[in-house]
Amino acid sequence: MRVKRGNVARKRRKKILKLAKGFRGAGSKLFRTANQQVMKALRSAYRDRRRKKRDFRRLWIARINAATRAQGLRYHEFIDGLKKANIQLNRKMLARLAMLDPEAFAQVVAAARQSRPA
Repeated sequence: MRVKRGNVARKRRKKILKLAKGFRGAGSKLFRTANQQVMKALRSAYRDRRRKKRDFRRLWIARINAATRAQGLRYHEFIDGLKKANIQLNRKMLARLAMLDPEAFAQVVAAARQSRPA
């Protein structure tokens, strides 16, 4: 007895074409091309969900470094001072503080500087 696929194939193709909506040219119109583009897009999305965490951490570190150097302290000295002063602020919050409230950040830098031996 043969297998009658009914609407299974159509549903599969429609699902892929729906995921490919907004792609350029044949990437959103032709099933075979759309399927390749969707697979590539899903691979990139998977990879970049992990990469985003790295990229943001790098950005926060760069911002903190710039702000601490303006206060006359290097990044690694600042982080070491925070650990010794038992100040538990993560890099995201430190970067936001450096950008949005420089006076408060200056106080945190002063506390970190005091806790380090001269």
